[in-house]
Amino acid sequence: MSKDADIIAEGEGKQLKKSAKYPLDCGAGADADQHGQGVSSSRDEKVSSLKTGLIHAARKMPKNAHAHFILGLMYQRMGQPQKAVVAYEKAAEILLRGEEEIDRPELLSLVQIHHAQCILLGSSGDSERELETKELDEILCKLKESMTSDIRQASVWNTLGMILLKTGRLQNAISVLSSLLAIVPENLDCLGNLGIAYFQSGNLELSAKCFQDLILKDQNHPAALANYAAILLCKYGSVVAGAGTNAGDGASEDQVTASNVARECLLAAVKMDPKAAHLWGNLSNAYYMTGDHKSSGKCLEKAAKLEPNCLATRYAVAVHRIRDAERSQNPTEQLSWAGNEMASVIREGDSVLIETPIAWAGLAMVHKAQHEIAAGFEIERNELIEAEERAIYSLKQAIAEDPDDGVQWHQLGLHSLCTQQFKTSQKYLKAAVARLKECSYAWSNLGISLQLSESSPQAEEVYKRALFLATAEQAHSIFSNLGNLYRQEKQYECAKAMFTKSLELKPGYAPAYNNLGLVFVAEDRWEEAKYCFNKALQTDPLLDAAKSNMIKAVAMCRVCASLSSCLLQD
Repeated sequence: MSKDADIIAEGEGKQLKKSAKYPLDCGAGADADQHGQGVSSSRDEKVSSLKTGLIHAARKMPKNAHAHFILGLMYQRMGQPQKAVVAYEKAAEILLRGEEEIDRPELLSLVQIHHAQCILLGSSGDSERELETKELDEILCKLKESMTSDIRQASVWNTLGMILLKTGRLQNAISVLSSLLAIVPENLDCLGNLGIAYFQSGNLELSAKCFQDLILKDQNHPAALANYAAILLCKYGSVVAGAGTNAGDGASEDQVTASNVARECLLAAVKMDPKAAHLWGNLSNAYYMTGDHKSSGKCLEKAAKLEPNCLATRYAVAVHRIRDAERSQNPTEQLSWAGNEMASVIREGDSVLIETPIAWAGLAMVHKAQHEIAAGFEIERNELIEAEERAIYSLKQAIAEDPDDGVQWHQLGLHSLCTQQFKTSQKYLKAAVARLKECSYAWSNLGISLQLSESSPQAEEVYKRALFLATAEQAHSIFSNLGNLYRQEKQYECAKAMFTKSLELKPGYAPAYNNLGLVFVAEDRWEEAKYCFNKALQTDPLLDAAKSNMIKAVAMCRVCASLSSCLLQD
């Protein structure tokens, strides 16, 4: 915006000299700038002289809109937006009189644009403060007046919307961009920026609609394709079922469809811009969502080759290596590479590109994976303790970087829960829910910790709190956890009701089938138990607990059949 203002000032200054009825008279200020040779004038003195001259010119030519406009520009560049507003208002007043000799619609448009800019600058003392209603109404009024007189000014107003967006004034940006879009509905840049504003404000539905409309108007718009894919990945990426929680074929249809659409959008985008590393990074996420880990890794390799020094890409590559190691349960060099990469991100990191708490959280992921995998193998106890200490250190360091980040408290609580330090995990999980009061997962995990430490009444209360906060996509796992609590309390009918509800919400949910099978085991109903364990394994062959329970159930069915046969013979 400032560069444009410089160009405008120069052009309008030249027009002023040609069109003014009288030559520009700087008065006393003109002589003040003439010094003898070798004597330099300070910048402040020059600015003061210029200001004096412009004020004098504006007073001597009260009907000269150019003079007031240039005076306003000077105040604007001096960082005095309130005084600039007064000058721009005077210029606009002159131009709106409708007299033929001063009818200048293009100049009026420029005045209105700069007037709106100064209203914005005048409220920018707190860069994150949203504009007051009166201030915003003034800007929107100037926008409409400017667009009425000159439709070509849309790009300038779009830039103003972007300034609001970049300074964190999301609602103001949405107001300006949506008002502009109502006037020029075919402005694709405005539509795209409005989509970004909605996305940053958390309104994924309206954001998606903006990008859908943009793609319909321009199917080869790479930014629209990439942003729409990002919305789908953000919305569905956190709920796609993984190992231990797989649903049936039809249960995750929306997630699968979304990940496929995201993948196709990104494939089209990288075809148009194959050297954009961030597109390859997002395409990697889309492939990962669909379960194509091999293609996901290849996309990350491509991104890393295009931008080998990009910290975000290096972070993503390290995370991919951690996932590979976890899937294979083989402590290969992958985790060492990932750990070195995460450590280098911390050492070289720019807090603007990669937030330090996130970098430490990434290193904590490596150390947690190393500890969990090591715990599954027969290794020296000292090595296991060392791996656990590294994990705890990096998790606590992530918290130290941002003590208000509930996610990191949650991760530390989960680690303590996995290592069966139930009292410690409760301390950290309580810290997490204090910061993430609306997070159902944090409450549910706190319930698990209380349940495992035999605090059943508290666990039941916490599970019910988690259910109250849970969305339809989250509730199935919490119902299953609550059912497991009732099973341990031998409230079998209540337990079966909870597991049934879980399976209604997510048909094929393997843990619910496995736990329901355990209820039937407690009731000596071995055939029903075997059926449940079999259903669990059909939807999640990796669920080891169901495998073990299935073996026992089959053996007991044989014993029961043998006993029945003996009784019949007798």
